[in-house]
Amino acid sequence: MRISLQVDESQRISDAKFRAAGCSVLVAAASFLTARIKGMTTGEAASLGQLNALLNEQIGPVEPNREHCTVLACEALISAITEYSDSIRVEWTGDEALICTCFGVSERVIEQEIRSRSLATIEDVTRACNAGAGCRSCYPLIQDILDSQ
Repeated sequence: MRISLQVDESQRISDAKFRAAGCSVLVAAASFLTARIKGMTTGEAASLGQLNALLNEQIGPVEPNREHCTVLACEALISAITEYSDSIRVEWTGDEALICTCFGVSERVIEQEIRSRSLATIEDVTRACNAGAGCRSCYPLIQDILDSQ
């Protein structure tokens, strides 16, 4: 199972495709996910990839011995987003630290938002500049920035 993503300049998924060798549940799950994530940000898609139970509901009743197939589709989506985030990190040319790779938000941007809006929580930062809205792996870094302000 492999999912491939095409992401535009605004961090939105413009196209998503999959390749799968497996049962009809796996194909249905991958088809649903790739259709649903088009137009989403990578962060929104990552959040959807965490909701395996929702996927089971959307594609219909899944036999207990086939639930691993929807998990595999979700894992493939998260893996594709992780690969994209890793490529962003490698290609980053900014002078400041890149904190949120899902949305390409730098440390400077987060600091400016915290100061200008008197932000106090990670959730405030996420609402202000999308940092942390995706895979959430940057939460500890955002908290460190909040603590240092």
